[in-house]
Amino acid sequence: MSLTDIPLTTLDGKPTSLAEYSDKAVLLVNVASKCGLTPQYGALEQLARDYRDRGLVVIGVPCNQFMGQEPGSPEEIATFCSTTYGVTFPLLEKAEVNGPGRHPLYAELTKTADAEGAAGDIQWNFEKFLLAPGARVVGRFRPRTEPDAPDVVAAIEAVLPG
Repeated sequence: MSLTDIPLTTLDGKPTSLAEYSDKAVLLVNVASKCGLTPQYGALEQLARDYRDRGLVVIGVPCNQFMGQEPGSPEEIATFCSTTYGVTFPLLEKAEVNGPGRHPLYAELTKTADAEGAAGDIQWNFEKFLLAPGARVVGRFRPRTEPDAPDVVAAIEAVLPG
């Protein structure tokens, strides 16, 4: 199954898919509001703003699977992200990224290996997947890798369409 064929739902309940962004580079990140890594929202928003005109879209996927660090309702998540970090990038509905209830999107994404060659389960909140235009996965960055780390930025710049 192509990543663009997987049905997704926005945080506010509207149907969508990655096909909507098929002409863009996409940085897809499982996010949480009450995690030690939550400040990464700031760098993600900065990337989204800095590279928006060159064809990058950051997409956040709230996930409550790691120590219950995303307990909020969709409205609470949206309010937290916009008021605390000024988030303007799209957020999807809360999803499971591991285990038997794993969202089909993550069933596909977790087949991708990171720089050390390890594929499989998401390690924690803020794991990042970079998709080239056409929704081809070209990079996987583990949670502690900052969104604005040189290797992440270089990978993004290598796949920007514009």
